[in-house]
Amino acid sequence: MTSEPYLNPVSRRRVWLVLAGVLLGMLLAALDQTVVGTAMPRIIAELRGLEHYAWVFTAYMLASTVTVPIYGKLSDIYGRRRFFLLGMGVFLLGSALSGLAQTMTQLILFRAVQGLGAGALFPLALAIVGDVLPPAERGKWQGVFAAVWGLTAIVGPTLGGWITDHWGWRWVFSVNMPVGAVALLTAGLTIPGRRSHRQHTIDYLGAASLIAGTVPLLLALSWAGTEFPWRSPQIIGLLAFAAVMLVVFFLVELRAAEPIVNPRLFLNRIYTLSVLAGFFIAVPFI
Repeated sequence: MTSEPYLNPVSRRRVWLVLAGVLLGMLLAALDQTVVGTAMPRIIAELRGLEHYAWVFTAYMLASTVTVPIYGKLSDIYGRRRFFLLGMGVFLLGSALSGLAQTMTQLILFRAVQGLGAGALFPLALAIVGDVLPPAERGKWQGVFAAVWGLTAIVGPTLGGWITDHWGWRWVFSVNMPVGAVALLTAGLTIPGRRSHRQHTIDYLGAASLIAGTVPLLLALSWAGTEFPWRSPQIIGLLAFAAVMLVVFFLVELRAAEPIVNPRLFLNRIYTLSVLAGFFIAVPFI
């Protein structure tokens, strides 16, 4: 993703409102991940789907991980606001449907819908910070956004247990709605829209090869050691297919007019080190 101010200058008051809306959106998605885990024993007991337990989290993870770079590129082309609001709307729709699920299959499907929305919230929140703040202030606010994850890791399990015990597990998903409504309204009214327009080329082949590479990779890492042994043909086959498709993705991006992820960025040492640092920071939250 590229950082490009949409309105210049943006008033200080509007910046605060933009950050409030974006912060609420990120809090919504981050809190959901920690709250749901606490409610899972009650959910399994009611829906009777112990054998599908892992898929409640895997479906969410797959959908959100695969869509992150796609949302990022589309927001570069068409503007942050529409995709941030779209992601939040899809996330809230998935939350409402998850709270109404009658079977584990339905819950897994609706969690995937949530993941499709969450894939927009995480990257675009940080991108919007880069759009409305000068470089000197971005690090401070990105640190605040990162602190949201630490806060939810502490508050989330306790809150999820309390809601499940007093209101029932369905409220774990339904409680997202009022917070999400405030976040949606605030973000919709304050996040500036793109003013400049030009013709773009969408990298469909890159998106397809990225999905074909990341989905089997994530499935292999999720199933290895639980569903199948690490050395099983299923896991080895998924990893091999993922490796081939990620190489294809790399080659496609080298030739694409407007790549989703430009491989040449990794020639920049600062960019590469930043990506590695972000990776190692994120690992403990998995």
